[in-house]
Amino acid sequence: MKEHCTLREFSGSLGDLGTLIPILISLTVQGSASLTSSLFFGGLYNILTGFFYGVPMCVQPMKSIAAIALTNKFTPGELAGAGLGVSAIVMFLGLSRLLWLVTRFVPLPVVKGLQLGAALQLCKKGIDAIKTNASFWGDSLIWSDNLWWATASFLLVLFVYERRRVPTAMVIFMLGLIFALVQTGTHHQYDKVHPGAHFVHAVVPTAKEFKTGFLSAGLGQLPLTLLNSVIALAALARELFPGYDPSVVHISSTIGAMNIVGCFLGSMPFCHGSGGLAGQYFFGARTELSLYFLGLVKIILGVVFGESLLTILKWFPKSLLGVMLFTASIELGLVARNFTHYPHDEKRRKRDFVVVLSTTAALVGFSNDGLGFLVGMATALATLLPTNSESDVNSPSRATGSPVLKPASGAATDSDFGQGLGESQRLEAAKRAMDNCC
Repeated sequence: MKEHCTLREFSGSLGDLGTLIPILISLTVQGSASLTSSLFFGGLYNILTGFFYGVPMCVQPMKSIAAIALTNKFTPGELAGAGLGVSAIVMFLGLSRLLWLVTRFVPLPVVKGLQLGAALQLCKKGIDAIKTNASFWGDSLIWSDNLWWATASFLLVLFVYERRRVPTAMVIFMLGLIFALVQTGTHHQYDKVHPGAHFVHAVVPTAKEFKTGFLSAGLGQLPLTLLNSVIALAALARELFPGYDPSVVHISSTIGAMNIVGCFLGSMPFCHGSGGLAGQYFFGARTELSLYFLGLVKIILGVVFGESLLTILKWFPKSLLGVMLFTASIELGLVARNFTHYPHDEKRRKRDFVVVLSTTAALVGFSNDGLGFLVGMATALATLLPTNSESDVNSPSRATGSPVLKPASGAATDSDFGQGLGESQRLEAAKRAMDNCC
C-alpha cells in the first residue's frame, strides 16, 4: 500500500469536490442540513466505502434532492425525509433483486429530463447567489464579494474547462475561504469559531415533512440513483479496474445503509456516483487511500470545529459560491444531451426530446421532482401510442426482443466495457463517464 501513497493519489481525492463544496456550503448555511453531521458522516462513509470496496468509490451528494431543497428552502426534517425515502427504496430493490425490473421501465428521456431540471434549479440558485451583491462599482461594492470576482472566477472556469486536471473548484474555494477568513477577522467573530468536541443531533421528520420531502425531491431522485449511482457505477468500475466486479446489490445496500443512519442525525443525503468515480480516477485516484485521506479530513473538521465553521462559511463570497453552483449545474445539465437510444432516427429523437422538455418544464415550473417524474412518465407513455402514419414493427427493440428502455444512460451498459484496457484507454473511459454520468 505504501507505493500508492503518492501526491497523485491525494490529488484524486479532490476529483469530486466541485459538486460537494457548493452544495455542502449552501445546504448548511441555509439550515437544511447540519455541517457537523454532513462532514462527519461524509468522512465516515468515505473511509468505510474505501475499506469495503477497495477502490476509490466516491461518496457524493444526491444532487437532485439538493437542488430542490435549495430552491424550496427545505427544513432539516424535509431533507431527511427525502433522503430516507430514496435510500430505503434503493436498499429494498437491491436486496430483493428487483432493481433491474424497475430500471428497465424508466425511459431514458425521463431520466435526462430530471437531470436537466435539477441542473436548471441549481443554475438558478447559483445566479441568485451572484445577484446578492451584484455590483461592479458604487457605494454598495463589497471588496470581497462583487461581480468583478464572479466574472474573474467564471472566466477561469471557461479558460480551463477542457483541462480537467486543473481543480478549478478547489482554486475558487480556497480564494473564497481566504476572503471569508479575512471578513471573519474584520468583524471580530473568531471567538465564535472554537475547536472542541462537536456532536450530532437526531432529526426525526414528521409525517408531513417526510411526505413533502419525498414527493417533492425524493421521487425524482430515485431513478437517477438507481441508474447512475448503482448500475452505471458498477459498469464503470469494471472498466476502470479490470478484474474487479462490484455487485449492484452491495452498492444499493451501502447507499441505503449510510443514509438511513446519517439522515436521522442531520446529515445531507449521500450516494455513490459514476461521475464522481470518473472524476477521482481522472485526477489520479487508484486505490482506497484517496478515500481514507478525504474521509479523515472531513471527520476532523466535523468533530473538531463542527457547526462553528458556519461563522466563517457565512462570510464566504456569494459571488464565488454562485459561480461554483452554476458550474456544477452545467456539469449536471450536460448529461441531458444524450437523451435518446435512437440518435439517427429523427422521429424517435423528436419524441424523446418532447419527453425531456415535458419532464424538465414540470420539474422547474412546480419545483417538484415528483411531478416532473410523473409528467415525464405520462408523456413517455403517450408518445409510445401508435399513430396511423407509422408502424413500430421494424423498430430495433421489437426486432430483437430487447426492452424498449435500456437500464442505464450514456456509457453505462456492460456491453460498452471490455477487459484489459491500457491506462490511456481507462483515462478516456473516465472522461467519457464524466460527460455521460450523473
